[in-house]
Amino acid sequence: MDLSRRQFSKIAGLATVGTVISSNAVWAANSDTLKVGLIGCGGRGTGAAEQALNADPNVVLTAMADAFSDHLEKSYESLKQKFGEKVQVENSKKFVGLDAFQKLIDSDVDVVLLATPPAFRPEHLEAAVDAGKHIFAEKPFAVDAPGLRRVMLAARKAKDKQLSLVSGFCWRYHIPKRETFSRVLDGQIGNVLAAEATYNTGELWYKERQKGWSDMEYKLRNWLYYNWLSGDHIIEQAIHSIDMLSWAMGDEAPVKVSGTGGRQKRTDKKYGNVYDHFAVTYEYSNGMKAYFLCRQQTGTSPSYAVELVGSEGKCVVDCRTGLHEIKGENPWRYDDSTKFTDENAYKKSKVKNMYQQEHDELFASIRAGKPMNDGEWMTRSNLLAMAGRMAAYTGQTISYEQALSSMEELFPGNISWKTDYDLPVAIPGVDKFK
Repeated sequence: MDLSRRQFSKIAGLATVGTVISSNAVWAANSDTLKVGLIGCGGRGTGAAEQALNADPNVVLTAMADAFSDHLEKSYESLKQKFGEKVQVENSKKFVGLDAFQKLIDSDVDVVLLATPPAFRPEHLEAAVDAGKHIFAEKPFAVDAPGLRRVMLAARKAKDKQLSLVSGFCWRYHIPKRETFSRVLDGQIGNVLAAEATYNTGELWYKERQKGWSDMEYKLRNWLYYNWLSGDHIIEQAIHSIDMLSWAMGDEAPVKVSGTGGRQKRTDKKYGNVYDHFAVTYEYSNGMKAYFLCRQQTGTSPSYAVELVGSEGKCVVDCRTGLHEIKGENPWRYDDSTKFTDENAYKKSKVKNMYQQEHDELFASIRAGKPMNDGEWMTRSNLLAMAGRMAAYTGQTISYEQALSSMEELFPGNISWKTDYDLPVAIPGVDKFK
């Protein structure tokens, strides 16, 4: 889908905030047993399948798809061992290859879980909506603006068809954060005067090239390091913090975005063309500024938090320790946060797993005939991260509308194992906004 700026503004406009619930949902073809298909059988996809199978007593996994057979089989064996008869994937429903997603969607599944590298999400989401499937889509949803516009239109079509669409922005389904940000939005810290969000962490995995791999297979197996597959780590990983920041701001769009970034440590060719750090400033219509920092550099101080300074107090949400606290005129702390002293203690706590909460609500919405649709706010957060990358790559201050209407395409589409494709590392002041 190649939409011009003018065409897109007519069709989509600027998305408004909110999750829409309809009381006249189209039920899945098999309303007793819900059949699930997994597209993308890596670690996150396997986890999503586990949560889907735990979400409802009458859910079965009947189809799996992945570009690589070893990924699929490893995932299948893990799920079969844990869930036994709830995993009913016959060999004929194990689809392998770059076109595997369409074969799965064309099968008789009711719900699809989309967990491939982000560049493929627009095409997969469109196909799932066209086929009338309920959807869980892992974040992010596109690596460039043309792809994101496709997702926005597909999300609206899902709403029209009364299909559930739940995003992988897991913190939106985390009960302590729901309680905390609802208080911020209700004015408990007054007007937000300044904000900071961080996602500073170490380096991630890398897979050495194996004999027999084509160049494209090598890149797909190391998709994190190519912005045309991952969107760069500000979109692929750090977008969680940007989403929380957007949530705390009532999903209001900023008017200006400026930023910087680069490669200081991960400079080897094996790290493709992505940066290892970003710093972005979001400026809002009232003059308030939000500051965002992220890096993937081993040996550096970690930080994964959102801090908001208001006219009547301060709010801190720390994803590493589980702290959810408001200080000032109306002090408050989430009860379960008080006992957490480190990240491991938080993970072992009784706070309900947000990944599971996502799927519990997705399947409950299908059963109740009241479809959920996260499309509007999930694409807004994706766009905020994308705007930050655009500003950092070019060294320019850009508007939200410019980011939304960008015509730059990073992902070429229609790739094969023999496709020869790559992009250079962006250089601020040299790379131009498109």
